[in-house]
Amino acid sequence: MPKKTNLECVQEFAQTVLSIAPAIILGSGASAAHGVPGMADLARHLRTLPADESWSLDEQREWANFCTELDAGTDLEAALHRVRLSERQTQQVVYETRRILMRADIQVFEGLLADRNLLPLTRLYRHIFNSTHRVVNVVTTNYDRLAEYAADVGGYCHFTGFDYGHIQSRSRHAETRIFFGSDVGRTVCVWKVHGSLDWFRDSADQILAARSCVDVPDRHRPVMVTPGIDKYRLTHGEPFRTIFVRSDSALLDARAYLCVGYGFNDEHVQPKLIERCQTVDVPLLVLTKELSRTTIDFLRSGRCRKFLALDESPTGTRVLGSDFDGSIDLPDQQIWRLDKFLECVLGV
Repeated sequence: MPKKTNLECVQEFAQTVLSIAPAIILGSGASAAHGVPGMADLARHLRTLPADESWSLDEQREWANFCTELDAGTDLEAALHRVRLSERQTQQVVYETRRILMRADIQVFEGLLADRNLLPLTRLYRHIFNSTHRVVNVVTTNYDRLAEYAADVGGYCHFTGFDYGHIQSRSRHAETRIFFGSDVGRTVCVWKVHGSLDWFRDSADQILAARSCVDVPDRHRPVMVTPGIDKYRLTHGEPFRTIFVRSDSALLDARAYLCVGYGFNDEHVQPKLIERCQTVDVPLLVLTKELSRTTIDFLRSGRCRKFLALDESPTGTRVLGSDFDGSIDLPDQQIWRLDKFLECVLGV
């Protein structure tokens, strides 16, 4: 029997992962492929904002320190850890983050109206649901709604922890599904561990979701946790406590993982994933434009027994894998991109 090529080995590993309905972990890179700004873009935008005249001298001083950190090349999350912005400054960061992301989110939505196959996530969902599987779990640090849009255009239900309708209250039940007669609709559960563009807290401190709100409604605040010192304090409250329980459960129950554009830099996501990879032979597949140092260190530490990681190389795609010594190169292949990956594994 002829020896398998490197590409055939990659395809075989990927087909195994996709066949067992992996938990999907989406990072900012998954949305960046569709024009949604990432952390670097947000940092550049925040750097252009002037200090508010109503701020105190201490606040203005902290904002100047924040801008100095960004000018020095410090990434946004690190900069927000090194300075102590006031509550109203933090709120401004949240509002500005939402404003710039919402514009991109709507552009993707309008693009989907013209091309229902715009998002490769839809094809991924369709492949997984072409089986007996009824639920796909997505865990994401992103605020945008691309994971939900991809489910919608595929004809599937999606669930983010809120009931259905134009104005959605938080679901009282852990497993909210739509029934068609006695049949449960195929559902994409999207666990958004840092919040969403359409989540708000009203003047009575109640949390709701309102998909149609482009601007923040009067007497409401966005429910989005941005990087920084307050990130860990704010996520101890609702809705995040419940979301973490459900995302942890999805990760612990998964028989495989598919990470898209995720850099293994978030303490709210990877502990359960890493724990499972260390103790059980759960295959891990990573697709990203550039593997972060954190990801490479984890994969090469020996703590993950079965993995395959694909990122961009000067000639095509670099591959790191538990079955390969070092890294290999697949020239003229762009399969670190989700759309090209699916074409390679599932066919054009």
